[in-house]
Amino acid sequence: MRAQGVRIAIPRELRGRTLVAGILIATQSYSLYSAVALIPPALALLVFQTSPMLYVLLTWALGKEKPSLGALPPMLLALVGLALALNVRGADNMGAGVAWAFASSLSMTVVYYLNANALKSLDGRLRTFAMTAVTAVLVIVFATAAGTQAVPRDALGWTGLVLLAVFYCIAMMSLFYVLPRVPSTSTGALNFEPIALLFLTSLFLGHTFTALQLVGAVITVGAIAWLGVRK
Repeated sequence: MRAQGVRIAIPRELRGRTLVAGILIATQSYSLYSAVALIPPALALLVFQTSPMLYVLLTWALGKEKPSLGALPPMLLALVGLALALNVRGADNMGAGVAWAFASSLSMTVVYYLNANALKSLDGRLRTFAMTAVTAVLVIVFATAAGTQAVPRDALGWTGLVLLAVFYCIAMMSLFYVLPRVPSTSTGALNFEPIALLFLTSLFLGHTFTALQLVGAVITVGAIAWLGVRK
């Protein structure tokens, strides 16, 4: 940020909102990882992917954008495609797992809104820096207090941790840069994330997927394209 000339300073009137956004990011992460510990990751991610649609509804409810009923069919169709692509099945602790995943979705919905509105004036890199810094402090403090703090045990683990940090920050900076510049319905493209995960696990982990899952992937991508080409 220094090299790129980004001023590392948050205006006084935005500091409270930035802190709230950071707490919400920490809540979102903890909730999603808690969900994954209880139910299949595919189901947890599917529930979490309601956040772009909740964000659209929130912007409509708060009068930031005029409601567009035409955006609802492609969003619902994308969810149907996700359900097929992820081949979701039941699991023990379903209620608790879904509740954690939905809590994660709600937290991220508010983060989307804050970034597109209340924190719009801040550089996306600065927003990412501030929010991840708050999350880091919360994790260090609470995990240390609970005696659950741990670090990787070998070079492979450290490599994974470093790459995770790099890719996560690139993704979040890109997301927070784009959010204030596009209509809320464009966040429907985030529904492509589970589809990307489906193909990546097949490519790198050797997972296989069925014809029904491929159909679901096509439906999801088609719904996203439908949403994107709308005026």
